[in-house]
Amino acid sequence: MTRHTVTYGTGTADDPWILKTPSLTSDYKAWRDDTRTPPALVVQVGSTVLSYQLACLDDLAAMLAAHGDWMPLGNADEGKPVQPGTVEAWARDAGNPVGGYYGLRKGYRGRFANYVTPILELLGRVDLEHGARNNRVRIRPADPA
Repeated sequence: MTRHTVTYGTGTADDPWILKTPSLTSDYKAWRDDTRTPPALVVQVGSTVLSYQLACLDDLAAMLAAHGDWMPLGNADEGKPVQPGTVEAWARDAGNPVGGYYGLRKGYRGRFANYVTPILELLGRVDLEHGARNNRVRIRPADPA
């Protein structure tokens, strides 16, 4: 699968990743911040700053590996309903490893699937679709030896 996101940077505040959302319609910056409690994945879209628990990267990859197939993203803002069986629903579910929202800033805890999945794609851990709508993600299959 060809990657379609724009990626620059090393993922630090001084040298953030520059990415595109799955639909390729918006640019954003992201970086790790290990100084926060809990450690955070910070996302900046224009002047808006969102943050998610950094554990989301490993937790989402593990969930997708267990799922074993493509999963719809299901992007939605906080407070909006989400479709069951989507990445966005999982990222808010009380049954996930953090017991609910991965988002750290109240009122801005949604859109997890829109901003976290391109980072996992950049890191080589997932395949991500890049259509105008209804995109899906899956764990990247292991390369045959």
